[in-house]
Amino acid sequence: MVIGIVSGRRRATSNANGGPVEVHHQRTGSSTKGGSRGSSADGSDPIEDDTLVVEPDQGNVLSHIISQLRPGADLSRVVLPTFILEPRSMLERITNFMCHPEMLLPIPQIDDPVERFLGVVKFYLSGWHIRPPGVKKPLNPILGEVFSCYWDFPDNTRAYYISEQTSHHPPKSSYFYMVPGHHIRVDGTLKPRSKFLGNSAASMMEGIAILTLQNRGKDPTKGERYILTQPNMYARGILFGKMKYELGDHSYVRCPETGLVADIEFKTKGWVSGTYNAIGGTVRSEETGEVLYELSGLWSEEMFLRDVKTGHKEMFFNATKSKHSPPLTRPLEEQEERESQRLWAKTAQAVKDRNHELATDEKTKIEETQREEAALRANEGVEWHPRLFRRVRGGPGGSEEGEEDLEWIINAQIDGKTPERQAAQIMAIYPIIPGQKFEKRIVIPPRASFSESRPQTANSNDGNLINLGSDGPSTDASRAPVQALPTKTSADSISTKASSVSLEQGQGEKPPLDPNHGSTVEIQTMLAATGDRAKDGPLIDFHDDLKKSLPANPKRADTEDSQDDVFVDAQG
Repeated sequence: MVIGIVSGRRRATSNANGGPVEVHHQRTGSSTKGGSRGSSADGSDPIEDDTLVVEPDQGNVLSHIISQLRPGADLSRVVLPTFILEPRSMLERITNFMCHPEMLLPIPQIDDPVERFLGVVKFYLSGWHIRPPGVKKPLNPILGEVFSCYWDFPDNTRAYYISEQTSHHPPKSSYFYMVPGHHIRVDGTLKPRSKFLGNSAASMMEGIAILTLQNRGKDPTKGERYILTQPNMYARGILFGKMKYELGDHSYVRCPETGLVADIEFKTKGWVSGTYNAIGGTVRSEETGEVLYELSGLWSEEMFLRDVKTGHKEMFFNATKSKHSPPLTRPLEEQEERESQRLWAKTAQAVKDRNHELATDEKTKIEETQREEAALRANEGVEWHPRLFRRVRGGPGGSEEGEEDLEWIINAQIDGKTPERQAAQIMAIYPIIPGQKFEKRIVIPPRASFSESRPQTANSNDGNLINLGSDGPSTDASRAPVQALPTKTSADSISTKASSVSLEQGQGEKPPLDPNHGSTVEIQTMLAATGDRAKDGPLIDFHDDLKKSLPANPKRADTEDSQDDVFVDAQG
């Protein structure tokens, strides 16, 4: 789903006369024993990439690092070889999952639930063959990084993709994909976690994706959902021997509405026997446990489906004859500086040019800026929030119950009655197509106690919060809000703290709820305990009133005769 590479060339999938998408092409060559051929990025002849070392003179990662060591050398400047880095961000790499639309678009029209489920499984398996030669590691997205793209189809429909790095430690990449004209939506969050295993390194691909067929399912408001997990990725031979890339362990495709589940094992090669890129698996009913189909083959070549009842076996997907459809993007000059392709442009070009030092310098600039941003937020008491995604409203009775593992979901309501209206709602989230403008800036409140449970509205009046002390600065409605990470960062500010958080306030003015003020914690505790803010004006301060003497015979205004009340000593 997210392992591999797509072509850097941007092209549409439709042909000149608007006919069907041409998705298959004949390729020569056959697999070798114990190995396999994967699709190259541009659809050209296959490359023997399972055992390929891009730079044979480097040998392996360890020897490459040792070759750079000199007496007195700065170890922090030792660089990884270029064949380790892939010249694009993980946010863009996730789109491999969507690069076979010819497998996905017909699924919502399949009436039989079992055949529809098999269609989803085939689509799930179709993207794994898209990969670069050798072992590649995508660039780690920085916090708040955004990537958007689209696909045009010959039936005049369009698919949209928006992603954002919603967490850096631990890394979490959240994404949204939708084809309004075909009732298809995908929400996902990828959470890669690294492990070192001697001569191998592993990326444990945690997180899920939820594919929703909006025209199916018993509940039309939720559609028919398919929950997808991913296999783990292994890089073999990182210390000695030739580097190899494998997918391993179990992944699942599960549909709660139909009760069907596919358990797919991506098999790693053993020390003595086995082969690379093999898969095996079953499709069964969760209710009865009955196995309906068996899966086998190589995820990089041919995969087969066997009907357990009849024994009939057929080709399920042939990666050697498939042609993927890379997404389209806006030109770099239209992108914000925090968008993946523009952000990493210099680094990616240096990687392509095999300029080790320049790639490291450009990459370090971006990473240093991210650390400075984090330090500035901590210093100013600002809690970072994603611009385009929000927390999932899960839990028992929640509107998104069952989707808790996503953690983050696109912060927009896509409920248009027509595909055109849905497309407009999607494009209002963030620029996707060339020429699209985006003016909205997301305001991030300074404290979680406000932001997560009680978002501010345009009519909220922060000046109604009273100052509980006399020694601190008073609050007023004219103060400027704390902004999210900037949508644009100038080239000169890439190494300064000013590039991180926009505190649009007057010089010397303290931020809202100044953490140095003694009443800050008290205000936050009170708001969290008492619910929403007062609607009818400021909270009342009785501090000075309590210092006054009470009248001897206070009158009551709530009785008919307004007679004086007599205070009685109960013990008298």
